[in-house]
Amino acid sequence: MAYDGARVREVLDAVRSDGRTALTAPEAKKLCDAYGIPTAGEGLATSSDEAVALAAEIGEPVALKIVSPDILHKTDAGCVLVDVRGEADVRAGYERILANAHAHTENPAIAGVQVQQMVSGQEVIVGATTDPTFGKVVAFGLGGVLVEVLQDVTFRLAPLSAGEARTMLDDIAAAEVLRGARGADPVDADALAEVLRRVSDLVSDFPEIAELDLNPVFATPTGATAADVRVLLSPEEPVAVPRRSTEEILESMRRLMMPSSIAVIGASNEEGKIGNSVMKNLINGGYAGEIHPINPKADEIMGRPARKSITDVPGPVDVAVFAVPAKFVAPALRECGAKGVSAAVLIPSGFAETGNQELQDEVVAVAREHGIRLLGPNIYGYYYTPQNLCATFCTPYDVRGGVALTSQSGGIGMAILGFSRTTKMGVSAIVGLGNKSDVDEDDLLTFFEHDDNTNVVAMHLEDLKDGRAFVDAARSITKKKPVVVLKAGRTDLGARAASSHTGALAGNDKVYDDVLRQSGVVRAPGLNEMLEYARGLPVLPTPKGENVVIITGAGGSGVLLSDACVANGLRLMDIPPDLDQEFRRYIPPFGAAGNPVDITGGEPPSTYEATIRLGLRDPRIHSLILGYWHTIVTPPMVFAELASRVAEEARAEGIDKPIVVSLAGDTEVEKAADYLFDHGIVAFPYTTEKPVAVLGAKYQWARSAHLLP
Repeated sequence: MAYDGARVREVLDAVRSDGRTALTAPEAKKLCDAYGIPTAGEGLATSSDEAVALAAEIGEPVALKIVSPDILHKTDAGCVLVDVRGEADVRAGYERILANAHAHTENPAIAGVQVQQMVSGQEVIVGATTDPTFGKVVAFGLGGVLVEVLQDVTFRLAPLSAGEARTMLDDIAAAEVLRGARGADPVDADALAEVLRRVSDLVSDFPEIAELDLNPVFATPTGATAADVRVLLSPEEPVAVPRRSTEEILESMRRLMMPSSIAVIGASNEEGKIGNSVMKNLINGGYAGEIHPINPKADEIMGRPARKSITDVPGPVDVAVFAVPAKFVAPALRECGAKGVSAAVLIPSGFAETGNQELQDEVVAVAREHGIRLLGPNIYGYYYTPQNLCATFCTPYDVRGGVALTSQSGGIGMAILGFSRTTKMGVSAIVGLGNKSDVDEDDLLTFFEHDDNTNVVAMHLEDLKDGRAFVDAARSITKKKPVVVLKAGRTDLGARAASSHTGALAGNDKVYDDVLRQSGVVRAPGLNEMLEYARGLPVLPTPKGENVVIITGAGGSGVLLSDACVANGLRLMDIPPDLDQEFRRYIPPFGAAGNPVDITGGEPPSTYEATIRLGLRDPRIHSLILGYWHTIVTPPMVFAELASRVAEEARAEGIDKPIVVSLAGDTEVEKAADYLFDHGIVAFPYTTEKPVAVLGAKYQWARSAHLLP
């Protein structure tokens, strides 16, 4: 059906004109009717006689509910009666509700008593709320105690597609209840998903709706009907967030990441100064563009003429790196504006992170006035290895590769740097974001999406300035490249008392978790996982299907690897009889075919080689997990070399499947794991969880990018 937006607008304007932010139940029902959201049959009674007549017309039993803008929590006020039957009980119920209303609230405005059809079925909650980061989000969960106590609820950004609405039904822990647990009939999933979609359209079309609850909705095998509707409006009109176009972002970010000239404001000859370290890194790192030191007290710095002001630099300057105290940033930034600088990298601290929001606001205002993009403040700088650009006071890094890494924290940035060096992970960029006064994650995602030097992005973040802009950028890039996010702050610091209202259910981390997944992003549970995903994802080819097979030399590791598969959303293949017989040709009689394939620990290299080759060449198998157990019969490096050779032979034949390896043994397995990684096989010693988690991350991205059949 077509939506009746004019009817919704009429209702909302009337509520606003009354100075109210809460709709009465009949007003909320008008919104539902306008958007085709099914609600229970009802009518408004202003006398006990009218209540009796409506009950007879609707059909008993009925529910009775107060209609008053002054009583929002009707049940708490004793103003809801259910399963009311018979004329006498309807009359008595009407009078009782009025009495309770006056006892609860002094002189409440009462429009009447709502007489509503009693409906039954599986209780669920459908709602929408306004998240401070992401804006309008839709919520779904089972009703009653499951949502109030267990918080079994899932969220998605509004508006929803039909497919996204259906995924919500499967994304709660109690989803099996909807499918018909213990012989019960399954609910009408299409009808329920359609309610979700229409709610999402309603709140998207009318952003002044701050919160909407359908609680409960009764789902049955033949439909879904809302028994109660609650709508709250924002006290103020929503303000649209200004955004740059993709073209504008790319132009400014390319000048930041690939500048032809850089000025260092606060450059110094003195060892230990930030301005000295930045100059050293730029020069020693091999940056080929112009480097201009700016220092009013020096004539020359590191063999280059020092300028008293950036306005004295001959020729254009793309980027200014600030290494001066915070109080000097704003005046120097004005000079950058006069010079036509495109981007400023603000290393200094002493801004909003220390409570000095006013100074940061001044700097942002100056930048906007002059069209300068700001990176920072309060950062370690940034690296872009394709340009040999190391604009930071930290240690240089020059191992080029396809991984782009960002962090909001300087300490996390140093952990990223150390991990990259230890693992020899090739990076395209390492970028500090700090206070994110301007440039943030969505700017960087837009750049990395179009950067041929980057094939995976990993981001540490503590918050998002504009969640919608991030989602838009993430949805675009994840169609082509994986994005891994470590979102700090899993605890819900803003938790409110448990309630069945959607707004209270929207715990900050749960919304982040669901929306990031909806955006195609892989969320890492910790820092090490984020870095290992970043290192491993580019190594693994994209799988061509869901069938995963474990080949292991130890039954114990096979069990743990199987558990890890379940934890990471991987599907162990049901081995067909002919493939089972093929594997049995190579394993001893006391081994075990099936999945995992247990070749046992005492087998020679030839057994590993034959079973791995079979796993690669059979087209029904899409990914391999190998569990190696250290023995003298097949030493670690012998295993690593044979596994790499078999994989390379398969690649030469056009067969390229993801292979991950868990190695158990003495310290020799560490060298074997490094060898395997260097030869395109993700491998880890002493753990069954990590290799499977990396494979799971690859599958999660491939599914979200619709790369799997």
